[in-house]
Amino acid sequence: MHWISILFIAAVTAGTVVELWLAQRQVDAVLVHRDQVPEPFAGQISADDHRKAADYTIARAKFSRIGTVLGAGVTLALTVGGGVAGLDTIWRGSGWAQPWLGTAVIATVACVVTVINLPLSLWRTFRLEARFGFNRTTALLFLADLAKGLLITVLLGGPLVLATLMLMGHTGRWWWAWVWLVWLGVTLLVTWAWPVFIAPLFNRFSPLQDPALGARIEALLERCGFRSKGVFVVDGSRRSTHGNAYFTGIGRNKRIVFFDTLLSRIEAAEIEAVLAHELGHFRLHHVRQRLTASVVLTFGGLALLAWLARQPGFYTALGVPAPSAAMALLLFVLTVPVFSFFATPFMSWWSRRHERQADDFAAEYADAGKLAAALVKLFRDNAATLTPDRIHSAFFDSHPPALERIGRLNALARAS
Repeated sequence: MHWISILFIAAVTAGTVVELWLAQRQVDAVLVHRDQVPEPFAGQISADDHRKAADYTIARAKFSRIGTVLGAGVTLALTVGGGVAGLDTIWRGSGWAQPWLGTAVIATVACVVTVINLPLSLWRTFRLEARFGFNRTTALLFLADLAKGLLITVLLGGPLVLATLMLMGHTGRWWWAWVWLVWLGVTLLVTWAWPVFIAPLFNRFSPLQDPALGARIEALLERCGFRSKGVFVVDGSRRSTHGNAYFTGIGRNKRIVFFDTLLSRIEAAEIEAVLAHELGHFRLHHVRQRLTASVVLTFGGLALLAWLARQPGFYTALGVPAPSAAMALLLFVLTVPVFSFFATPFMSWWSRRHERQADDFAAEYADAGKLAAALVKLFRDNAATLTPDRIHSAFFDSHPPALERIGRLNALARAS
């Protein structure tokens, strides 16, 4: 067996074992504290709400194990198992020339993966989320979202794949630099267009209607030196009772978005504090930093792909006997997540660092105590566990644990 095959199988196995182990740690940690509300939250979160959050977290962790094992199996079946090579052989019988042949193979693999994952998505939405009272998605809405998502993928992804394969085949040794420029342009275009042209295909975005709250928000925006296309309310309640707020877009298409489910649960001062946190991500350049990191990683990844594409062992070790641009791209897309998984703790740490900085920004421009109060309500209403396993949290969580974050915000409030 080729050393690349051994390394790849070992990485898939190790990643799967780590995920399953972390999921079990999460289940055990949450189960131990299921019947005892942590002291800092006593009086704010009821015992019933705490037990619901524990049961929801445990159910999600157990469900995630199915996806972990299935994902590993699909990855191995498509690569060393010969799945990609088999689909390539079938399509070669069509007589199509490149890059159309390669595009068809890639599209087929994408469809196969989508169909395999569809039952998990259905179960998550209509069984797991519904069991805990969160789901409001109807079967018709689910199908409509699926159809729109597929249409956008075809309209954006299809031409991008086709252009990539054409550049790989006709621009010589430095094809990857040209591909990087194309991908960079598409990424910036989609990021710019998403809030105005794409997101409204799935949700209704309405300008904030509360004049008093609007004036309060405008004053906060002025204090923070922020300009946007406005503050919008999204009809998240059509699909779920979960609440959230986020900042989206670049350039003149920047938008601040609140879920209607969030606005119905927290008071004006808390909304202002949540918004100050989101503005912190922008003013502290977190959005720019993450976009820059993505651009740099894409550049490095394409350079690595260009080198691997010239190595015959890369194909044969991963189950593909006939090298081609499409096979190189497919194998790279399938193998990179296997190895990048082990960088998850670093990315999670970086995200938590940004969240703490955004909390500090919110404490400077709004009331840290009100942000803490809003987060407690979000933890309660979203059934987020207050007692995660520390190793699971360090590995996966993009936000600091609830006890740490609320304690820190209350300390900032007392110090102000």
